[in-house]
Amino acid sequence: MTDLGKIDRDFFDQHIYPYLGAERDDELLGPKHGVDFGVIEVGENVVALATDPLSILPELGFKRAAWFAFHVVMSDVAVSGLQPTHLAVDFNLPPEITDEEFATVWRTFDREAKQLGVSVVTGHTARYSGCQYPWVGGATTLAVGEKENLVRPDGAEPGDSVLVTKGPGVETAGFLVTLFEEHIDLPQETIENAKERFYDMSPVEDALIAADAGNVTAMHDATECGIHGALVEMARAANVRFDVSHDDVPILPGVLEACEFFDIDPWESTTEGTLVLIVAPESADTVLSALTDAGIPAAEMGRVREGDGVYVDDGRIEHPDVDPSWQVFAEYADRD
Repeated sequence: MTDLGKIDRDFFDQHIYPYLGAERDDELLGPKHGVDFGVIEVGENVVALATDPLSILPELGFKRAAWFAFHVVMSDVAVSGLQPTHLAVDFNLPPEITDEEFATVWRTFDREAKQLGVSVVTGHTARYSGCQYPWVGGATTLAVGEKENLVRPDGAEPGDSVLVTKGPGVETAGFLVTLFEEHIDLPQETIENAKERFYDMSPVEDALIAADAGNVTAMHDATECGIHGALVEMARAANVRFDVSHDDVPILPGVLEACEFFDIDPWESTTEGTLVLIVAPESADTVLSALTDAGIPAAEMGRVREGDGVYVDDGRIEHPDVDPSWQVFAEYADRD
């Protein structure tokens, strides 16, 4: 198991995957390493569902921290192409959180849920000794919709286009610079540009716009291990090869400078908010236009081919396994 962050594929295959409880006929998609959500069939509809930890960092301010926490738990189910519909949330809170601070968190959840049309259907809220920030619980998000609208994570096919929104390092810049600004020796304009990336850290709008615009065959949010990790996981899930290039991928202001300061490879670091999409070739321009019209930077970065693996500018890349931003976060948190 990796020391920090998500477990690696070997640990998953050895300790998780063989032990998944009972087999059921209504399960259309079960757990796979690097796959964001599962799917069950209920009558004429399908339900995509995903579970994630809840992270609240008071240093961000409780409104911003809650916004980020909400969109993290929405993102994994949004890449199913179905509109998120329901939320179950568990708060295991540290004793020091005040009623007013929690009220700010919950009202932010309520506001964002209403904007997406998401109903909170169940949950658990309590303070417990031993609980501490930032990990304060977990949540499960559901998206109920028609089977024909489901975008499977393993749906990439040879000939499809590989698209990406927002580019690399969005979360690394927006999150780390916002959190540790006082430690960063960069021009103030660069710092402000990086901090503006904070509210780019949600791929939910990207996914729903893309799925509505054209024939999207697979989507994956580029969280831990970044765009490179997402590409490898998607190619592996579909048993295909990706040939891609960095050249046309958008890079938002402040990202490269922040990643260089932290000595982090932006292509292999967490970038919540960035979406990798596989799109049927006839839909690529339509999907790109819809994203651009919504103010979301996006570009085509390559094609799906027969074979296996991911090749960037003709050189094969492997999954990074360990996200470099975790160590940087731990080091700077210790300074604080």
